[in-house]
Amino acid sequence: MTTKMRDGGSRADTLIREFGLDGDILGLGGNPADHRVVVAMSGGVDSTVTATLLHKAGYDVVGVTLQLYDHGAAIKKKGACCAGQDIYDARRAAEEMGFPHYVLDYENRFREAVMDEFADTYLAGATPIPCVRCNERVKFADLLAQAKQLGAACMATGHYIRRVEGPNGPELRRAEDAGKDQSYFLFATTREQLDYLRFPLGGLTKDQTRQLAEAFGLAIFDKPDSQDICFVPDGNYADIVEKLRPGAAEPGEIVHVDGRVLGTHDGVLRYTVGQRRGLGVATGEPLYVVRLDPANRQVIVGPREALRVNEIRLHEVNWIGDEAIAGQDGSQVLVKVRSTRPPVPAVLQVEDGKVSVLLDEGEEGVAPGQAAVFYSPADNAARVLGGGWITGTV
Repeated sequence: MTTKMRDGGSRADTLIREFGLDGDILGLGGNPADHRVVVAMSGGVDSTVTATLLHKAGYDVVGVTLQLYDHGAAIKKKGACCAGQDIYDARRAAEEMGFPHYVLDYENRFREAVMDEFADTYLAGATPIPCVRCNERVKFADLLAQAKQLGAACMATGHYIRRVEGPNGPELRRAEDAGKDQSYFLFATTREQLDYLRFPLGGLTKDQTRQLAEAFGLAIFDKPDSQDICFVPDGNYADIVEKLRPGAAEPGEIVHVDGRVLGTHDGVLRYTVGQRRGLGVATGEPLYVVRLDPANRQVIVGPREALRVNEIRLHEVNWIGDEAIAGQDGSQVLVKVRSTRPPVPAVLQVEDGKVSVLLDEGEEGVAPGQAAVFYSPADNAARVLGGGWITGTV
């Protein structure tokens, strides 16, 4: 472990000033000691640095970790969160830095709110994003309510996203570090939640966060980032779905878009729209999964151009842009259809309360179950305006 600030904290203090974190970083005003702040601690570098940074700044920090799934099984998996080794890491950091830390058992709630829907979405032929549901239904709902019960002035997390005070209230903006930006996964954040949330790391790079962790003397300063969905070991989604829904995987046909039957599969849940590798069939041309038909147990494949869509239908749309343009038909936006894709120009179409996105140019590999996230075209797509869940494409 790195020696804790042997020089009286000068290295950490220098970095804090250099990174612009020495002011009223939470925007609460007054004496930091008068403000209790609950920090959601997953046990990783980001949330641990967030808690330590605020504790060092003088805030009354309370660390809270949610145990989300069986820690006995998860402790062997490196890079997970909210279980096993990660709970231990969060607790140890709080003890060493001298602020209280609590572990709350949310296993049943997490299974009901996130894992069950994850399995059912795959079985319905869609591709879920459980991290969004976890933020929406657990961390920014249940944990946020718990923070208020603890008398906290706000709740802080280690997400890479920025909260900026705008003329009409707080705005959600993409992180300075484009490679770590998590705005796609936070589109469901409501205006009420945004009033209460804080994201101190939104202006930092990951390298800067690790520098702070080392300067603070945190043992986890070089801990690897989580790469997979926390409850899916080794990225094998199908095994988890079959465990949650035994016997649900049924064999069927792999069908070309021209109607030819090319082969068979062991379950629609093993495929996702846009997938190219591992199809188990060959026609002499590159093939991609174009769509899934769980009702007929078919995986439909075709050439790359068959993936292109121009209209995306949405439901559960959340809008956190200015109230004046909320949900207006014809609104110009930029849209991300995958976390790794850049925002592209589009128009919102609102008819009978239903929202669709009309893309200026087509996009490939748009999968039901994923999200379409809206960004403002006025400021180089920095501001997050909201988004919705993809139900279908044209």
